[in-house]
Amino acid sequence: MLRSLLLTVAVGLASASMTAGQSVDQLLANYVKTIGGAEKLASIKTMRTVGTFHGGGGFEAVVLQESKRPNSVREEFSLQGMSQINAYDGKQGWKVNPFEGKKDAEAMGEEELKSIVEDSDFDGPLVDYKAKGNKIEYLGKEDYEGSDVYKLKVTLANGTVKTYFLDADYYLPIKIETKQTIRGTEIETETVLGDYKESGGVYFAHSFESGRKGSANKSSITIEKVEINPALDDSRFSMPKAGPNPRVGQ
Repeated sequence: MLRSLLLTVAVGLASASMTAGQSVDQLLANYVKTIGGAEKLASIKTMRTVGTFHGGGGFEAVVLQESKRPNSVREEFSLQGMSQINAYDGKQGWKVNPFEGKKDAEAMGEEELKSIVEDSDFDGPLVDYKAKGNKIEYLGKEDYEGSDVYKLKVTLANGTVKTYFLDADYYLPIKIETKQTIRGTEIETETVLGDYKESGGVYFAHSFESGRKGSANKSSITIEKVEINPALDDSRFSMPKAGPNPRVGQ
């Protein structure tokens, strides 16, 4: 089923095996071309996505992410009339967590800040990776659930390591494994991506299933709406002063 979804985003690229003569840069160029091209990517200045989080036991919540170039992001997790907010304005990371009884915005801790800064990368770590200080290594070609994939080890400038599984025919990420240290403990997670759809001339995954690597306990997010270039004021990303739950859902 996943491969049939990927067929919808084929753009006529010739299928080819990864050889010693095909560099990481060439592979990533094919990826950018497949999702819509560098020009289309650059034309997107802001983006808003809305979806549903599915947890265990039928648990559901509304999730929202707003992004603005160069590196501002706001994420909301809404349930029963309350919204947890994580945001970054390019300089400062902040949060509001009413589920812990905290209604005022507060600065993020070091590990939370590291995570939100990663999320603020508008185009993701594969695009312009050298300029971002990321390092990418080709790990070879293998089979993943019936699909040939190219594996790339991506070491972010902050030390987080991600392994990307790119479909060998269409160069799209279908799985990402992440290794990072949280509170002194190394944690490995994995995310399976699918249901690529076009918005603003660029293809985005609309299905994400995530959890600890090797664990059967997974959560998922289904994206229902993607808005390209909505009006997003900088105040959406700036830490507000103390007061009522700030600008939730506005």
